[in-house]
Amino acid sequence: MDLDPEGLFRDDSDEDDDNVQEREANKEMVVYLIDASPKMFTPATKADEKEETHFHTIVNCITHALKTQIIGRSYDEVAICFFNTKEKKNLQELAGVYVYNVTEREPLDRPDARLIKEFSCIEDSFMSNIGSRYGITSGSRENTLYNALWVAQALLRKGSVKTVSKRIVIFTNEDDPFGGLTGAVKTDMIRTTIQRARDAQDLGLSIELLPLSRPDEEFNMSLFYADLIGLEGDEIVDYLPSSGEKLEDMTNQLKKRMMKKRKVKTLAFAITNDVCIEVNTYALIRPTTPGAITWLDSISNLPLKAERSFICNDTGALLQDPQKRFQVYNDKVVKFSTRELSDVKRVSSHHLRLLGFKPLDYLKDYHNLRPSTFIYPSDEQIFGSTRVFVALHSSMRRLGRFALAFYGNPTRPQLVALIAQEEVTSAGGQIEPPGMHMIYLPYSDDVRYPEEVHLTSDDAPRATDEQIKKASNLLRRIDLKNFSVCQFSNPALQRHYGILEALALGEDEMPDVKDETLPDEEGLARPGVVKAVEEFKASVYGENYDQEEAEAAAAKAGASKKRKALTDAAAEKSAAHNWAELADTGKLKDMTVVDLKSYLSAHGLPVSGKKEALVSRILTHLGK
Repeated sequence: MDLDPEGLFRDDSDEDDDNVQEREANKEMVVYLIDASPKMFTPATKADEKEETHFHTIVNCITHALKTQIIGRSYDEVAICFFNTKEKKNLQELAGVYVYNVTEREPLDRPDARLIKEFSCIEDSFMSNIGSRYGITSGSRENTLYNALWVAQALLRKGSVKTVSKRIVIFTNEDDPFGGLTGAVKTDMIRTTIQRARDAQDLGLSIELLPLSRPDEEFNMSLFYADLIGLEGDEIVDYLPSSGEKLEDMTNQLKKRMMKKRKVKTLAFAITNDVCIEVNTYALIRPTTPGAITWLDSISNLPLKAERSFICNDTGALLQDPQKRFQVYNDKVVKFSTRELSDVKRVSSHHLRLLGFKPLDYLKDYHNLRPSTFIYPSDEQIFGSTRVFVALHSSMRRLGRFALAFYGNPTRPQLVALIAQEEVTSAGGQIEPPGMHMIYLPYSDDVRYPEEVHLTSDDAPRATDEQIKKASNLLRRIDLKNFSVCQFSNPALQRHYGILEALALGEDEMPDVKDETLPDEEGLARPGVVKAVEEFKASVYGENYDQEEAEAAAAKAGASKKRKALTDAAAEKSAAHNWAELADTGKLKDMTVVDLKSYLSAHGLPVSGKKEALVSRILTHLGK
């Protein structure tokens, strides 16, 4: 068996703690419950020329969401389920519920091109293959909404709610699904359906509703669905506008590979040797890149999984135990186990340990090496963590201090700065949550000290007060209000994923890609902006700057034409001689300097130097 001396302290199993690309540990599972009753197939508006129905709107909405999900959240899993259908298709054999899927795919799985392609065309065959029926009607004991919640809960049974976010999203335009019932039957069905929803919520499942208002009436949440999803008081009034925004966002999403603000991991934050609290970390902003390449089997087209095995050189047997490592010391081989190496490399017993405090003035802009991580307390495992965190947060805000802490795994120790952020609210609700930003501080090698150039007033021109005033006015005119980097999508990524989408779905045309990073020509052409630009140019370059530029350009064009005429004349004169023959016979030295320069000018070569230099330059050009 071979030992591994060179890789004694190599990090085979140490994962980068700051890797916030989506993993199985923070994925999301969603079940879309779509009402398929006849009311969903009525026109969405009174004067709708295209007769677009609510069902059509939902199909387009989910199709766009699936396309975006493949780009931005490829690990997420989704299931599509219709209720109030004639046909039934579910493992529980419950009436009125149809779980839609395509072949070679699990009911709850990652979306693929075939699912998107077939689901986008489901309206053409929905009535013939699945069918629509009215929901809970008088005289019927079948509760299709109850059945749909039961099926959705069964689809979401895999995975732990501690590591997976599970959601049920209901689309419907019927605000009172039990409107056709009366008396004790209606009361009993409402009670059992709400209890079914609460049982699902107790298991960690989130239930959301995206209501659709019919042309003749507004969706009334108070009739039933407010109790189903657990809304009270003012939450009922505010829910309809927010749900409308969610539906619009799902329909009009751009091809942005966005890092969703989910919990990345949970850390133990050691305040002292005796006090330790629990915090969750979140990745707020990260650079986005195209997805990683997935190797596929050439026959089955299934993803390939790479596995590594160690084989003994002596016996050829497969080694089950991990490879041992050693270090030669004093002519002796000292072997190390994996656990011993881990203990040797361990710097701290906790991933995050408080070291002390410093004034906020000590923290400079250039200390921020990469995007920060947001931390927030959690009481799941360590009760009282929030109380300790709030006390620490309040003291840091009051005293104007930031916390210096150790962070990292045993092989990557690093100092970080914890900066307390105060909560920011507005009339619409919370804008920024309270918590701490973890700033990754540089090592000494990361800090560069560029040579400073000291300029005196005589060496560098100074702007006048008038020029500064005109420049300030120009900046005010072209300033972008409420600017955020999240407002603009990467055009290269948009085109990349647009090409992949067209190839996967077999589309003939490429989707239009709008480059939002280009200058706003319409905005820059406004009279106020044009005037500010002209005034700034005049203050810096003078009133006749445009005229001088035009004259310089004309002079340059004239010189270029003159130079081209000279080159053409030299080429015509040079063509009268057979230069290769002259070089072979050694007669170049008999040519005049004017003739030699005509050859050099015709071929764009330098014409400086004595006659011997000109001859040598021609011979080199001819390869002689």
